[in-house]
Amino acid sequence: MNQATETGGLRKHHLHADPTEQLRQWLENARARGITDPSAMVLATCSPEGRPSARVVLLKSLDESGIVFYTNYESRKAKDLERNPTAALLFFWQSLGRQVRIEGTVTRTNPEETAEYFRTRPLLSQISAWVSRQSEVVSDRETLEREFERAQKRFEGKEVPPPAYWGGYRLRPSMFEFWQGRENRLHDRLRYRREGDHWIIDRLSP
Repeated sequence: MNQATETGGLRKHHLHADPTEQLRQWLENARARGITDPSAMVLATCSPEGRPSARVVLLKSLDESGIVFYTNYESRKAKDLERNPTAALLFFWQSLGRQVRIEGTVTRTNPEETAEYFRTRPLLSQISAWVSRQSEVVSDRETLEREFERAQKRFEGKEVPPPAYWGGYRLRPSMFEFWQGRENRLHDRLRYRREGDHWIIDRLSP
């Protein structure tokens, strides 16, 4: 499947029929072009009261079942997702003039998948997961560092399991939008929308 160049625009025939594969191609292109952390994505959630919140997380797996990221289940983002299990993602690669918007529903990954991923994390990152009560107030930096030292001693010489309050979420997309910047602000916006088991591609006005 031919890919549009970063400056040559984007047309329907450039796109893969499967938006997941199209996203994978753009991610690979971003890595090949030396983009720092191309898998970094903005995650937007909304509370049941309608308060939006956004932050950057890292994509950890991508396949036909969805897009997976990991977090603390007691964090603000997790509390939003538990009560309002819909979210939006945004990839932005400024030097390529590209962004990808994704919307969908969110579910937790199963404990086995979480444990398998957790084992791939660096040891100190595993320990940090036990120390951080994400989004809670901490009195000072020194308190955090003391807790980290205690956790290091606790797990010295042992395998570190994932905490019960830590794990993954999988976003199952219902919409993708691939955006390619163009001159004169006549940008290319091509949207995939799910219709049954198929994806329909529409061009949107910039």
